[in-house]
Amino acid sequence: MIMVNLDVMMARRKMSLNELSERVGITITNLSKLKTGKAKAIRFSTLDAICKALDCTPADILEYVNE
Repeated sequence: MIMVNLDVMMARRKMSLNELSERVGITITNLSKLKTGKAKAIRFSTLDAICKALDCTPADILEYVNE
């Protein structure tokens, strides 16, 4: 299972969903779906933009959990 730790990274960077949405250029709704794990996919370009905005790596946001 893939866990999305976007909320953790946002908290570490003290960044709101609104601010991240503006920096990345995607809707709050889509970011919210990603943050809650309800998104079925993410584009590499979106992941790249999120990582740049949060100054992190994809591994900081996405985590594989073996169940």
